[in-house]
Amino acid sequence: MTSVDTLFPSAGDWLTHTLSCASSELPPALTRLPDGTDIVRPAVGVLELTPAATHTNPNHEALIVSAGVHGNETAPIEVLNQLVNEILSGEWTLTCPLLLILGNPPAMVAGERFIDVNMNRLFAGAHGRDEYRGLPEASRAAELEQLCREFARKHSGLALSHYDLHTAIRPSLREKFALYPFVEGREVPGEQCRFLLEAEVGTLLLQHKAGTTFSSFTSSELGAESFTVELGKVRPFGQNDLSRFAGIRDALRRRFRGEPAPGLSAGYERLTIFEVVHEILNTGDDFRFHIPDDVANFTEYEPGTVIWEDGETCYRVGEVPEAIVFPNREVPVGQRVGLMIRARQR
Repeated sequence: MTSVDTLFPSAGDWLTHTLSCASSELPPALTRLPDGTDIVRPAVGVLELTPAATHTNPNHEALIVSAGVHGNETAPIEVLNQLVNEILSGEWTLTCPLLLILGNPPAMVAGERFIDVNMNRLFAGAHGRDEYRGLPEASRAAELEQLCREFARKHSGLALSHYDLHTAIRPSLREKFALYPFVEGREVPGEQCRFLLEAEVGTLLLQHKAGTTFSSFTSSELGAESFTVELGKVRPFGQNDLSRFAGIRDALRRRFRGEPAPGLSAGYERLTIFEVVHEILNTGDDFRFHIPDDVANFTEYEPGTVIWEDGETCYRVGEVPEAIVFPNREVPVGQRVGLMIRARQR
């Protein structure tokens, strides 16, 4: 029996197996590749890969890479599946431990962002709240947290990074951008900035407070250098132009192989870093949001522009232009309607 048959019986590859077994409870499966790499499938849609002890790990790192936390964001899922196929077929040798995750298999099957609740708001323990009790997505978030904890514990002597890969429904004036979770006193390491540029991600947004996303969990609890990475547009399986995702595919493959970072290509020499200057919250019945529903992320507004108001407050853009990201007026009272951001001055 081949390694593929052991891990993905009657399925052919990781993605097909994950979709066909999306709601199943399966026993773990494991195999060893001819080069000595051990692969465990501890849960549906999750693979843990450990290189042979004789393989050097030149970057002294362990990596978590996730996709499909939102089930309809298919291109990063296909990218990871391609890389797994390359490993299984022996095209190259893995040098660092990997935890690869397809986050929400039932939503992937349905072609929907989520089934019951946005799973990327259920981490950092949020899955335990009363309103989420009994929901499959809450159970899955808890399971993924535990798998990440165990992986980090096994490889505590290595530098840990986590890249949670997404695509978006909303248009964006900056197609590919990353979000860096807030951890008090932390600055983005230069090598992480260079990796993002290598992946053709030219924009980074520094988050301003702790959150409940997957990358927030791994950064705050596990001490990982974590990023939520937005890579383009949502499309169904089989309809993605994967050449548009070659940057992240090739950058990840290079890390998996332990190769040195290449020189940056023209147009990707510098990362544009944005900071949050204002969080817009729905304040209640008299809250009025003056941004169109179809506005693109990173749309910029001139000084003095009224963004929102209620009976007590009127928020205007300050002395320099500000841009908006993640606008959504259809949120409950007290929740975030959007973020006003500004490029960091160098």
